[in-house]
Amino acid sequence: MFGAYSGIVPDGIDDLQVDDIDWAGDATILLSYLKRRTATESVTLPRYAVRLLEQWLSYSALLRSFADEHQRRQLWLGLSRPGHFVIGTGSPSARMSVQRWVIRYGVKNDDGVPLKIHRSRIRTTHHAMRDKRIWAGQGRATIDPNHSPGVEGDHYLSAPTSSQRRAIEAIVEDAQHDLLRRAHPPVVVTEEQTVALVRDYPQLVSALALEDTVIAELVGGARDVFVAACADQLSGLHGPKGKPCPARPWVCLLCPLAVFTPRHAPNLLRLKAFFARQWRQMPAAQFMAVFGPYSQQIEQVLDHFDPAVLAHARRHVTDRDDEMPLRPEESTQ
Repeated sequence: MFGAYSGIVPDGIDDLQVDDIDWAGDATILLSYLKRRTATESVTLPRYAVRLLEQWLSYSALLRSFADEHQRRQLWLGLSRPGHFVIGTGSPSARMSVQRWVIRYGVKNDDGVPLKIHRSRIRTTHHAMRDKRIWAGQGRATIDPNHSPGVEGDHYLSAPTSSQRRAIEAIVEDAQHDLLRRAHPPVVVTEEQTVALVRDYPQLVSALALEDTVIAELVGGARDVFVAACADQLSGLHGPKGKPCPARPWVCLLCPLAVFTPRHAPNLLRLKAFFARQWRQMPAAQFMAVFGPYSQQIEQVLDHFDPAVLAHARRHVTDRDDEMPLRPEESTQ
C-alpha cells in the first residue's frame, strides 16, 4: 500500500530507516531512499502516504520499544514467526509477511490459486492512479520515463496470468482487425441499383454472406444509418453483439460494413462541415488524434461521387450542428 501511494521502488522501501524520514511541517514528509540501480533519491510524499506512515509509526511503536538499537532504526519491523519473540527486518521478513497475509485471507487470482503479489508492479499502480487523477492526454501512460515502450512491455507483460494473457491476445487481435479494416477501400455504390453492389463489390457480398434481401435493403435505404447503409447493425463490431451499433456517425467511414450511395451525399457533406468546425476550435494534434483518420477517409468516399451529385447535395447543407445527431460535448456552436 505504501508503494502504491508513494511510487517508491520495492528495494527502496525495504531498506528504509526511521532516520530517512524528514518532517517538513505537520503534514509533509521528505523521504530519502536508496534506489540500488542508481543512487540515493528523495521524494515528497503524497498526503495518503504521509497518513499511512504516521499510522505505521504509531502501530509499530510498542514493538520498536523492545527492539535493540540497530533494529529500532529500521522502519519496517515484524515478528519473524507468530508467537515467537524474534524481530525480523528487511526483505525476507516483508516477503514472508505478504505471503502469510495472502494465505490468511484467502486471496486468490482468476484461476483460483493463491494470488502472487508482484511487488515490482506496485509502482505501476501508483502511476496509473496518478494518471487517472491528472490526465494530460499523453500518448501512453508512462510507467518509467527511462524505459522505452518495448522495455516496459517486456517488464510488465512478460509474465501474465491466464486471464491477463487472454485479455492481451484480444487487444492484439482487435488492433490487427482494425488495421485491416482501415486498409480496405470504402464501399461506394454510384448507382442506386442492386446489380451495382453485386458487380462492383463481390468480395463484400461473399465475406458477409449477404442474401438477396439484404442486398436490396442496403441499396434501397432500409438499412440506412446517418452517412451510410449498414450491412449488419447487430454484428457487435463496435459494441455488444446482438444490440444496435452505438458507434458515432463518423466511425462508419472506416467500417467494413458500411455501404455509401449517392443518397448519403448530403449527410456526408454535413459530416465534412462538422470536421471543418472541429478543426477550427480544436488544437491540431487533438483533432488528428480524434478525427484525423475519418476526415481523410471522407475525402476518398466523396471522390467516388459525380460532381453533379455533390453540387446538388450542397444545397441542403447549412453548416450547423442541428443537422447532425451530436452529443452536447460534441457541439461546435
